[in-house]
Amino acid sequence: MIKAKTPRQSNGAIQTQWKLNSLDLILLLVLVIAGVWLYYRAAHGINYQWRWQQAIDLIFTARSDGSLPYFLQGLIATVRLSIWGMVLALGLGTVVGIARFSSVSILRVPANLFVQLVRNIPPLVFVFIFYFFISNQLIPLLGLQTVLREFTGEPNSFQLVLFGPASLWENTLSGVLCVGLLSSAYVAEVIRSGLNSVPKGQWEAADSLGLSTWTKYRYVVAPQVLTLITPALAGQAISLIKDTSIVSLISIQEMTFVGTEMANSSGLVFEIWLIVGGCYLMLCLLLSLGFKKIEKRSLRHLKSD
Repeated sequence: MIKAKTPRQSNGAIQTQWKLNSLDLILLLVLVIAGVWLYYRAAHGINYQWRWQQAIDLIFTARSDGSLPYFLQGLIATVRLSIWGMVLALGLGTVVGIARFSSVSILRVPANLFVQLVRNIPPLVFVFIFYFFISNQLIPLLGLQTVLREFTGEPNSFQLVLFGPASLWENTLSGVLCVGLLSSAYVAEVIRSGLNSVPKGQWEAADSLGLSTWTKYRYVVAPQVLTLITPALAGQAISLIKDTSIVSLISIQEMTFVGTEMANSSGLVFEIWLIVGGCYLMLCLLLSLGFKKIEKRSLRHLKSD
């Protein structure tokens, strides 16, 4: 039974929302002031001559072969790595999280070993180990050497959008595996904690109704878990976008790699890196807004049930 809100409750909700909006405005004002102060100190404190027009012209200048500007190619590569990395992290992380939650030792023990191994190795070390030792052996083992290393054809538009230039397919796969595996260990912990948070009575009620395992997870457990873990998943997805910058160290031409080359070659160090930082900020904000909508929808669906 849904109770109607009293005027006092409505006023309290309005006051709370007003306070939150005021805090957001204050935080935005502080950030703007800090940005203006840093800009001023760079221009007058260290006598740095800002050259924004040159930087903007540089990032939008097409390459000599007529292809997209180098910076935009790096931005697209970052988005591509992030999307494929999230797909791998969510898929593998969900499986590992359920295995960790399982009471069957043959499932739980390997899942625990995987999570502990990945979480306790520094990401930079993990990327180097994976790329130089595991990736070189894994690609021939999976039979992908002909596709990734010996591809001589011209990729179609669909392949270019999903996987990028053929010459970088092996690097792209290695980067996706690196960021996806790193993030999957944390996603697994989020899934496991979400499953642990479902009240015991919900499990018992589903079992008493004689629901199958799939039906129980699909209609009883999953909606509650999704509502509980959406904020944590949003944080991990945002971390994954930022973690894509690590794979620039293995010559994957994503945004950080491209920004490094452009800043070093042009001398527009501050301008290029501020643009790179702004692009990462926009990607993370867009993802955060997307997860916020998912959280609201899951809450509305859970209340309606």
